[in-house]
Amino acid sequence: MNIIKFLDGFTNESLLNKKASRRDMFGSLGSMGKKAALAAIPFGMAAMPKRTFAQESGNDPVSALQLALTLEYLEDEFYDLALQSGVLPSGRPETVYMQISKHEQAHVDFLISGLEGAGVTPVEKPTFDFTAGGAFDPFNEYGVGQETAYAQLLALAQAFEDTGVRAYKGQAGNLLGSDFLTAALQIHAVEAMHASEVRRLRGLKGWITNNERGDGMPEATQAVYNGEENVTQGGVDVTTLGSDAAFSMEASTEAYDEPLSGDDAVAIASLFIVE
Repeated sequence: MNIIKFLDGFTNESLLNKKASRRDMFGSLGSMGKKAALAAIPFGMAAMPKRTFAQESGNDPVSALQLALTLEYLEDEFYDLALQSGVLPSGRPETVYMQISKHEQAHVDFLISGLEGAGVTPVEKPTFDFTAGGAFDPFNEYGVGQETAYAQLLALAQAFEDTGVRAYKGQAGNLLGSDFLTAALQIHAVEAMHASEVRRLRGLKGWITNNERGDGMPEATQAVYNGEENVTQGGVDVTTLGSDAAFSMEASTEAYDEPLSGDDAVAIASLFIVE
């Protein structure tokens, strides 16, 4: 699945030139302002090689747990680096990130322990690149500016958390009959709370409407939300169950969150994995 979608009618030579340095790229992004920089992100991904951190996802408990561990590795390192970056404003944003960071570390420790206890070697922690090959600068390492870096920091957190929520749901069926189903559902619930907290930091509603990624989210994150517009649950068109059709469509998509396949989760996370 290719989640890179180019924006029609937008041109910037320094972003389209594959030989442009990362610093030059971020200099250009910073000069365009926050909204333009976020809109330009997909072009930064144009020259990025496709990488994957795993084979095609399997339909068994071990594959499900290894995928979950890889996603937790990603989130754990992301929040740790965010707290060290100096980009987060003090007060509620920093407090929220600190608490989420503790949760993600606990999830990593649990999944490693569970896999080892089952006699399985946990997948190694990948090397992450949270710039996605030069498309982002969430920790302000290349000088896009505090405001732009913070906007990207929140946007990536939202994308990671929303991916995690849907990915855990997508793997539930593979954990049926195993000792890990209950624990995975418990982690899934906490990831959903993380997603809601991050969305509220961004001034958004705490839930997903249709397949909308929300204001300020780069177009490259759209794959995280594709499929959320589904209104058929258990073979029933749930929009027919309410008395107000206009309200029913919106409320129906918000009331049900959709699963994400293992392969789709791999494709999304691979954008941020070097090896």
